[in-house]
Amino acid sequence: MNHSSPSGGASSDAVPEIPVRVRPVRTCIGCRARVDRADLVRVVAVHGGTVTIVTPDLRGSAPGRGAHLHLDPMCLERATQRKAFARALRVEGPLDTEQVEALVRGSTRKTQPAPLTGGA
Repeated sequence: MNHSSPSGGASSDAVPEIPVRVRPVRTCIGCRARVDRADLVRVVAVHGGTVTIVTPDLRGSAPGRGAHLHLDPMCLERATQRKAFARALRVEGPLDTEQVEALVRGSTRKTQPAPLTGGA
């Protein structure tokens, strides 16, 4: 079978492929779901003497190894119970996750409706 056009040239039926931009996907260390990187917060380990501090990296540009987490209290709890921060960040010793906990608490507080006040 001849795949040339009636004019004798190559077939022009082929549509050029346009590259599709794929958004980066990361895994939450709490629930282990693979989601778009924009839906997670990156955390990094900052060594502070005898304790390693797990710090949110909101810009996503801090140096070093990072891990990703949903801003969800359940994901934070699962990650803490499973010791996923130490494993994902490849650090040993005691970890201080207070900054990440404060960020998660703050983000959930904004999404909950304000309490109703009883007026007289």
